[in-house]
Amino acid sequence: MTLWIAALLGVIQGVFMFLPVSSTAHMVLTEHWLIAQGQALPPPESPEMILFALVVHVGTLVSIVVVFWPSLWRFVSNSLRDVAAWAGGGGRERLPLFWRLFCLGMFSVLCTAVLGLSLKAAFEHIFASPSMIAGTLTLTGILLWWADRLAPRRRGLKGVNLRVAGVIGLAQGLALMPGLSRSAMTIVFALFTGLKRRWAAEYSFFLAIPTICAATLLQAVDVYRLDAPTEVSPGALGVGFVTAALVGIISLKLVIYFLYKARLKVFSFYVWALALAIAVGWLDLAPAPPS
Repeated sequence: MTLWIAALLGVIQGVFMFLPVSSTAHMVLTEHWLIAQGQALPPPESPEMILFALVVHVGTLVSIVVVFWPSLWRFVSNSLRDVAAWAGGGGRERLPLFWRLFCLGMFSVLCTAVLGLSLKAAFEHIFASPSMIAGTLTLTGILLWWADRLAPRRRGLKGVNLRVAGVIGLAQGLALMPGLSRSAMTIVFALFTGLKRRWAAEYSFFLAIPTICAATLLQAVDVYRLDAPTEVSPGALGVGFVTAALVGIISLKLVIYFLYKARLKVFSFYVWALALAIAVGWLDLAPAPPS
């Protein structure tokens, strides 16, 4: 992989990571298109390209820290304070709010891991199938359209329980499929449980931090175990990481604006148009013939 391709894929990840249109789908489709143009890239479903996708996902976690720093710092500091107070009292009282939210977040990650690991092989098959990505993009558009039609949500942070955390975690697990946007799935299903839009957004984006870090570590172990030459160099991974982090800051601020204004459906038209373009063959994604 050349550095300019790594930068291009990093830009795509940064732009589409937080927009509810599936950054993974755009990455995979771009990779199929580059291969069709004769670029020397491993197949999108290969372990090393899945690792590259996860590394640029980690890059966009930097964007979350930058944009949500005040809320993130408040959550971490309050969680540490709460657990210290709870432990100091002998653990006899009910778990304090922020520590309880941390535990519920870990439960969401566990639900994601169970579903993701159970269906890992099936999800990886979709990376090789643009036509299946068209179907998952269509579903993403339907969910976004539906979310904007919901009445105002009433559930606050104190109302987050195991059921809510489990639903969001399972939605995130399904979003491992290319075409199902992680941000869209987690935010929309959080809204379905009654969570207010602000808290649905913050829970979704904070949940991305441990989830993506864990998935990247597991995929890195898989690639290391292959013990084979890789076409994705450390330099390419670094370029993709930095580019995704910088571009992701703008993307995240944009999606927060549309979410709070209940305007997610504007993205529905985009993903439906993209799905149509894939389905009818307007995008040249067929591999180039060998020279």
